[in-house]
Amino acid sequence: MIWDVEFDSGAFYPAQGAIELAEIAEDRGFGAVWKGESNSTDPIVLLSAMAARTKRIQLGTAIYHIFGRSPVTMGIQASTFNDLSDGRLLLGLGVANKNIAGWHNQQFQRPLRAIREYAEIVREVATGEAVDYKGEMYSTGKFKLSWRPKNKDVKILFAGLGEQMTHLAGRTSDGIVVNLANPAKVKEIVANVTEGAKQAGRDPSKIEYVVKVRVVVNKDRDVAKNKLKQVLTFYNLADHYKDMVVDMGYAEENRTIQEAYRSGGFKAAQAAVSDKLLEGLPTIAATSVEEVHDRIQPWVEAGATRLLIPTVPVTDDPVAETKDFLRLWRL
Repeated sequence: MIWDVEFDSGAFYPAQGAIELAEIAEDRGFGAVWKGESNSTDPIVLLSAMAARTKRIQLGTAIYHIFGRSPVTMGIQASTFNDLSDGRLLLGLGVANKNIAGWHNQQFQRPLRAIREYAEIVREVATGEAVDYKGEMYSTGKFKLSWRPKNKDVKILFAGLGEQMTHLAGRTSDGIVVNLANPAKVKEIVANVTEGAKQAGRDPSKIEYVVKVRVVVNKDRDVAKNKLKQVLTFYNLADHYKDMVVDMGYAEENRTIQEAYRSGGFKAAQAAVSDKLLEGLPTIAATSVEEVHDRIQPWVEAGATRLLIPTVPVTDDPVAETKDFLRLWRL
């Protein structure tokens, strides 16, 4: 099992602090640092700074959505980053949602075809060979990098939840990044990816299954629970994720949160998050890292090859709190 970390959950991490945390994570033996994109700090910019201060740890985007830059630009960035980091990039890509597409004046349409073509162009650009791609969603014209990259292969992972996207990940990607899935859902996703891989004549064992499980370690379990309930409130209101919560058997709990939000706003919705929902989703409120290790095993058994374990800070100093977590974690 590979243990990965993320400094992007539930709090703002100043850039310099996040870079220092990446150095500690490498010293402690973690496999990768991941950085997401929405309206937060930019993944490639921050990961590049981390790459300059580390030597071994992999650096991943979880997730870069496809709306903020053209696939040619993403291919240039990926190739540049891989040269800078000696091939340590794990490029997680996703289709996000209508809201994020709208931020970038884009249309959320045909997500399967869009991410497939986008990833194909990124791979072709990053080889350094001439590209002249003509797809249904994207075309490049004639393009070629001005230099020969040292690392021509970019590892591309897809964010995936539903059956069609997870099948596609198995057919065409190097891995899948899974957010908000309990062990039963992870087993289902692994089976879908495996089926897609076999359909394409690929070896499913070569695919990475990156599963995110958020944790809070605090001596006061109620403090840990309340912080994670804040996180779950967001996901129970968000497009796609709220459907996934329902699909995992929590329709009544989700409906209660939705009704509370409509009548009283976010704080009322957070108060409506039950302990049952907290315990049934990938959120662990623990009083020690040993307890986290014990409770995270079902995700290991479900088929995860990498466990991404963001600690969600409860104090006003997320960098110091995360330092403590990294130093206590037993690899």
